[in-house]
Amino acid sequence: MGNTNNRDWLARSQAAVWHPCTQMQHHAQPGSPAYLPLVPIARGEGPWLFDFDGQRYLDGISSWWTNVFGHANPRINAALKEQLETLEHVMLAGFTHQPVVELSERLSALTGGALGHAFYASDGASATEIALKMSFHYWRNVGRPEKAEFLCLAGSYHGETVGALAVTDVAIFKDAYAPLVRAATVIPSPDFRLGEDGETPADVARRAAAALANHLEQHGERIAALIVEPLVQGAAGMAMYDPEYLRLARQLCDRHEVHLICDEIAVGCGRTGTFFAHEQAVIDGKPIRPDLMCLSKGISGGYLPLSIVLSSDTIYGAFLDDSVARAFLHSHSYTGNPLACRAALATLDIFEQDDVIAANRLKARRIGDALAPLADHPQVRHLRQRGMIAAFDVATDDLHFSRKFYRAALDREALIRPIGNTVYLMPPYIVGDDDIAHLARAAQGALEEALR
Repeated sequence: MGNTNNRDWLARSQAAVWHPCTQMQHHAQPGSPAYLPLVPIARGEGPWLFDFDGQRYLDGISSWWTNVFGHANPRINAALKEQLETLEHVMLAGFTHQPVVELSERLSALTGGALGHAFYASDGASATEIALKMSFHYWRNVGRPEKAEFLCLAGSYHGETVGALAVTDVAIFKDAYAPLVRAATVIPSPDFRLGEDGETPADVARRAAAALANHLEQHGERIAALIVEPLVQGAAGMAMYDPEYLRLARQLCDRHEVHLICDEIAVGCGRTGTFFAHEQAVIDGKPIRPDLMCLSKGISGGYLPLSIVLSSDTIYGAFLDDSVARAFLHSHSYTGNPLACRAALATLDIFEQDDVIAANRLKARRIGDALAPLADHPQVRHLRQRGMIAAFDVATDDLHFSRKFYRAALDREALIRPIGNTVYLMPPYIVGDDDIAHLARAAQGALEEALR
């Protein structure tokens, strides 16, 4: 690999690479409160990442929420090596192949057949764009072109391409591009942290659902879809809410003929305690189902870019016609890539063979127990957890808190990168008791150092 020390790779990266979601100037200011270390990674093994100087870091955020079964997982590796010797890629327009068929079938089965067809892309923002376009085009195809507007929750994040920004309510991502964006209507979030005195999380959910009901009563004839991050709004600072909101939203969308789009990009694949987060909302003893569902991140095990939109048969059927203009013509060159699909199939195999969802319930309890002492910290607010996602807010006016915490966690061999003043853990599912204890110690130590 040529040079094998951190300093050389840092210099080369800063000279040639424009890193995502980063003010690059912050990488070049050691000693500044705004300094953001750039960490060269040589290899990964299980939940650990190793740099070129031999330093290790426990991946407490699953490499931006993607990695579910650890780095260099031998079972996913084996599946990819086999696929690599068979078929690396073929275009999906006019062709098909075994991995994409099998993955589509298995994902539909996981929804109980409610979402019967899978459309493929490469990243979460693309999945959002596809779902929005499908909803918009569906209403046009069925003779309801007036239904062309979208609703999203306050604080929502669904990606950073222009279409996805329309339903993203995070100013730092959206404001610079406002002239390019056809903005959706933002409705109140069911975030339980917004509760008034005496309100339970379910009460907050019902209050937010009442606002949704009021808006749909007045404007439902123009609304194509409501898009939500089920149970946890990630970029809003791991805002968590009660499943009651999803239950009521499903009923309201049905009543007003509005599509419900569930963005499971971050919260799917077991993160919240069920394979899909929306399954925790129940009507008549059965989990609700969205009309369209977006998947990405963990579905390929954190190995390869892959996103998927699952659609109901009703939506799919509205595009079947002799006219090409009524078809869904969205595409990109690597749609349904066999290698990415094979990684996803291997990931689903591990979920099934190892009964991962059940195993995660025990690990989630251990994560909660390990972080419980933080509830007594005078500057910690809203210590909370949903499945394998744990978070707490920090009461501080320090504009550089998140970077100070991040640096302090790296010094303690942990990758924990706060969102503003929200510290969260979202580790791979293979973490053991020692790993969980390590992350908790690192979080506690980094908190004290960042606040010092």
